Amino acid sequence: MVYFIAEIGTNHVGDINIAKQIIDIAVKCGCNAVKFQKKSVEKIYTKEFLDSPLVSPWGKTQREMRVNREFSEKQFKEIDKYCKKKKITWFVSCWDIESQLNMRKFKTKYNKVASAMLIHKKLLHTIAEERKHTFISTGMSTMKQIESAVKIFRDYDCPFELMHSHSSYPMKLEESNLKLIPKLRKKFKCDVGYSGHEKSSYIACVIAASLGATSIERHVTVDRTLYGHDQAASLEEPGLRRMIRDVKLIDEILGDGEKRVWESEHDAMEKLRQIFI
Repeated sequence: MVYFIAEIGTNHVGDINIAKQIIDIAVKCGCNAVKFQKKSVEKIYTKEFLDSPLVSPWGKTQREMRVNREFSEKQFKEIDKYCKKKKITWFVSCWDIESQLNMRKFKTKYNKVASAMLIHKKLLHTIAEERKHTFISTGMSTMKQIESAVKIFRDYDCPFELMHSHSSYPMKLEESNLKLIPKLRKKFKCDVGYSGHEKSSYIACVIAASLGATSIERHVTVDRTLYGHDQAASLEEPGLRRMIRDVKLIDEILGDGEKRVWESEHDAMEKLRQIFI
């Protein structure tokens, strides 16, 4: 069975009510979990970058935009309470050690390594020492960098699952390279999921599942026209519902590989093979 993760990320644009709306969508469509992001903005970006100009709904600099779309501990407590009420798992991808340590208080079931953080070895050690099942996205990474990350998690005996990913938003379908999913599974002898960022279409998710992806993560939003570069690479409720429906059909369509004559074929067999009687 494929594990479905609705990536909320920053699509809530800093509004707890929008976050709850996306959680509701995930629940209605049959997702197993929702995922957020957490960053200590002042620690992971340079002052020059944060001071650089950017027109956004929250101000005129990168700092104003990034600070205002980060949820506080109080807001995450509200998210925790809301997800428990809705009976859906939630977890977070932290982009720095301080955030990872602070989020431990919520005792979430899973961890997530964002593609951007796969080479952040100190953060990987901090995550792996928790020994929670960790989804590790592999976008922007070489095979050697993936090997290095995998070694850290194996050294800690921390369960993990690689996620094939491409880190453009949105991703070009011709760059999906989904044949890498079975290759990663064979090389690292682990489960491999797919984190998709394709625009509007979800066909790559369906193909990924047919190639054995054990989890599917897709960005979800209430409105793809909202502010934020992730919105265009996200699914709204109708698309998410159809994606999950189609992925769930795969096992049924593929079958068990055993040759049989189906009962539904009997009528055709009696009619079409009369010539040989």
